[in-house]
Amino acid sequence: MQKRFLIRLGIVLVIVALSAVVFGTPARAQAMPKIRLQSKWVVQAQFAGYYEAVAKGYYKDAGLDVSILPGGPDITPEQVVASGGAEFGIDWLPSLLSGREAGANLVNIAQVFALSGMREVSFIDKNIKTGADLKDKKVGVWLFGNQLELFADLVKNGMDPENSVGVTIVKQPFDMTLLLDGEVDAAAAMTYNEYAQVLESVNPKSGKLYQPSDLNVIDFNVEGTGMLEDGIFANADWLAKSGNADVAVRFIAASLKGWIYCRDNQADCVKTVLDQGPTLGAGHQTWQMNEINKLIWPSKVGIGLMDPIAFKQTADTSLKYKVITKPADSSAYRTDLAQQAIKMLTDAKLDVFGNNFVPLQVTLTEGGKTAQVAPSSEATMAATATK
Repeated sequence: MQKRFLIRLGIVLVIVALSAVVFGTPARAQAMPKIRLQSKWVVQAQFAGYYEAVAKGYYKDAGLDVSILPGGPDITPEQVVASGGAEFGIDWLPSLLSGREAGANLVNIAQVFALSGMREVSFIDKNIKTGADLKDKKVGVWLFGNQLELFADLVKNGMDPENSVGVTIVKQPFDMTLLLDGEVDAAAAMTYNEYAQVLESVNPKSGKLYQPSDLNVIDFNVEGTGMLEDGIFANADWLAKSGNADVAVRFIAASLKGWIYCRDNQADCVKTVLDQGPTLGAGHQTWQMNEINKLIWPSKVGIGLMDPIAFKQTADTSLKYKVITKPADSSAYRTDLAQQAIKMLTDAKLDVFGNNFVPLQVTLTEGGKTAQVAPSSEATMAATATK
């Protein structure tokens, strides 16, 4: 009788151990820790990888109970994480550096975006083609820490945006109404969001949607003031506590697995985002998912790993153009946790580089409710994404 019980117990333990494997690492037997991720902004495809990691059960497989806290104009992820309101946050690296300089003991633990998606957009009749052309113009930007790349470019070109010298800064709402109504000469736009909002709007002169040919776009990557965006960060004091570094590794691995899935299954990830009830529709989210993937893939060092050269450029640019007042050092980020996470993924035969990634062709419609999607090499194979 006792022998039979022990055999049954052994079988149960084997089943539990097998079901708790996380990328080859057994998950903890105790109750899953509750983990909060503070998003930079409201629900949208910018964060699709994290929503997909929840939907696909990647976090649960990693032994974590993860909830995603939506952001907004009045929410600063650094403040939330520093105060203990969330274990992890997502924000742009210059904002993190600024927060550290203000005394927050925060550290970047995984760099997801490899390029900046921020632009300054104007209509062609304004003849604004470079940062220098913004002199003496009314320039829109969101502020709330999202102005740093623009301000760096203005300082580079001899203007003082903080004191409205040589340029007039206009606080921009999180849409493109000021540009469309002619109240500013140029407006801030992310490639994956506000830029698309212009292309989803009707040109009153032609009665048709605005086209890229109607716009001049200042790319801060080209201007030399582009900075790293959308990295995962945590409180260094929290990470130092027993077991939390391991939690971070598992969180990073599951998050990156979500992003890998979104690279290869864009339509599925758009649906997952739509299930969260975003404000903007299916067509807009389809455009956004495609543009977000362009900022991540291909990853020359492996998704999640901080490129020291890119970090140095962001840190140096932040200092040179007065985003921060003291040099940032390498303690602002650590790569050991992401390296462990990437090993889990590569051991599971997942592609962390995405060298074969090819973006789709997305054609927007009015209001962003629908979009035509085609493989870049086969434009005839169009499919319609509808809400």
